[in-house]
Amino acid sequence: MTSKALCAAFAFIAGVSVSTAFAQFSPRHIYNENADAKAEIREAVATASRQHKHIILDFGGDWCGDCQVLDIYFHRAPNDALLSANYVLVDIDIGRLDKNVDVAEKYGVPLKKGVPALAVLDSHGRLLYSQKTGEFEKMRRMNPDSVTQFLEKWKTGGAEEGRGGQ
Repeated sequence: MTSKALCAAFAFIAGVSVSTAFAQFSPRHIYNENADAKAEIREAVATASRQHKHIILDFGGDWCGDCQVLDIYFHRAPNDALLSANYVLVDIDIGRLDKNVDVAEKYGVPLKKGVPALAVLDSHGRLLYSQKTGEFEKMRRMNPDSVTQFLEKWKTGGAEEGRGGQ
């Protein structure tokens, strides 16, 4: 087989493999574009207060591959148990970086640094932490353990409790 034919065969096989992988992945609907983010946060604060949990505000969009990966990591062991035991999760749709910008600004989340972007609130709605430098914006290349470490660090009663918007 000539090198030209070998390259063509390789390109065809690689193309089929990639297209098969994309055909099997369909993005989940995570972020409700019709939701009232401020009302959802108020509801989350009421729930968190009753259940003694923290709140995670997850700013992103269904179009965002890294947001999809974060959602997958949130809902796999051991993160799923950590999340449900310690947090109320609020997924906030940012449109194409043009929606709920005021909400992100209120919680110190600079959307221009990338998404997904998270803020953690205590059970009374006070800011404990906000991502300032797009820490999870390359989630596809990050280890799932980074999500576990984040959830452990900011869980109710964790070492960072009450430190303020870091």
